[in-house]
Amino acid sequence: MSKGLLIAAPSSGSGKTTLTLGLLRALHQRGETVRGAKSGPDYIDPRFHEAACGAPCPNLDAWAMTPERLGQLAGGHGTLIVEGAMGLFDGAPHPDPALDGKGSAAHLAKTLGLSIVLVIDVARMAGSVAALVRGFLTHDPALNIRGLILNQVGSPRHAALLTRALAPLGIPLLGTIPRSKALAHPGRHLGLVQAGERPDLDHFLDEVAETVEAGVDLQALLDCAAPLTPHGAPKRLAPPAQSIAVAQDAAFAFAYPHLLADWRDQGAEISSFSPLANEAPQPADLTYLPGGYPELHAGQLASNQKFMQGLREAAARRQVYGECGGYMVLGDGLIAADGTRHKMAGLLGLETSFADRKLHLGYRQAEVLGGPFKGTWKAHEFHYARTLKASGKPLIAATDAEGTELPSQGLMNGSVFGSFVHLIDRC
Repeated sequence: MSKGLLIAAPSSGSGKTTLTLGLLRALHQRGETVRGAKSGPDYIDPRFHEAACGAPCPNLDAWAMTPERLGQLAGGHGTLIVEGAMGLFDGAPHPDPALDGKGSAAHLAKTLGLSIVLVIDVARMAGSVAALVRGFLTHDPALNIRGLILNQVGSPRHAALLTRALAPLGIPLLGTIPRSKALAHPGRHLGLVQAGERPDLDHFLDEVAETVEAGVDLQALLDCAAPLTPHGAPKRLAPPAQSIAVAQDAAFAFAYPHLLADWRDQGAEISSFSPLANEAPQPADLTYLPGGYPELHAGQLASNQKFMQGLREAAARRQVYGECGGYMVLGDGLIAADGTRHKMAGLLGLETSFADRKLHLGYRQAEVLGGPFKGTWKAHEFHYARTLKASGKPLIAATDAEGTELPSQGLMNGSVFGSFVHLIDRC
């Protein structure tokens, strides 16, 4: 039976990602069979997990996915190490107490039966760590918190003060990680710089693994893993078309693997192409532009006429769908952060800008009104673009996680469809 544990923390910025990568790499180097997973709607961290241990890393989204889907994605050989999102109890808000906090790392842990290892950033505390940990141990008795790892420990004396304060709680201290600027990730506006953009990635992962190996009792951590709760088989997502051309490169990297896997399992023929390499999509029933960072490559995309003309020809033949970054590329123009306007494909009446950024973030209950993904979906939105113009027929009617109705989203124009909303699973 598969076993798993959750690396969680009181808040974002506690060091979960770095620690998870170090654990995956160190255990993999020891010959252990380990796999990574990420709680919530995150496209970037999973690719780092895969690089660390060589195994596919799924997203496990307890708000958007059924228990059956979560169980299917979590299953496999060896030990599953799940990186939590935000703080342990930070989920989607809802006025119904039974639904408040849905999607949190704690919710995921209870759904899958994951044991929990808490990572505490202790850079600015000593004895107070005991009060913080006591609160997490008692807040939800249904959780199985098995151990602690202290991050950003300043010195041996600091470690001794922390250990003494925690001793009365009886919770195992699995390790301590010293302060180190060398273990910091470079980031940008949607999170970390992507794994494929770091030429030093293997060196970085080895360095983190060495630090974790020195500071954490890896066998004790593995012993914390608990058997995963079994669930039935999920309902597979039917492919939106028989043949699908998917944009895949540094500008269009945010496609959920479980969607592509379901489409393949259901018999769809999936090909890939690189807009940054000025490749046109192969002839297909559907051309799909996922999210990513087109704003960082807007000038290059605008000048890649083989790609742009290929998009227009695809729209003349069959359907084209753009999601978030892909949606912006289907519009008339994209204004980069420096204020430069770049002409896009001109297939939707859309103008977007990063010159004055604004965060749009949250889960969405989406009713897609037309196109290849028509129907009801669990989804999320996460971008910094401002919409300057959106003229045409809206694609999506949506509510947020609390059930509040939102303005209509996205556009459709003949055979071309798109929105900022990332579709995760059917409702």
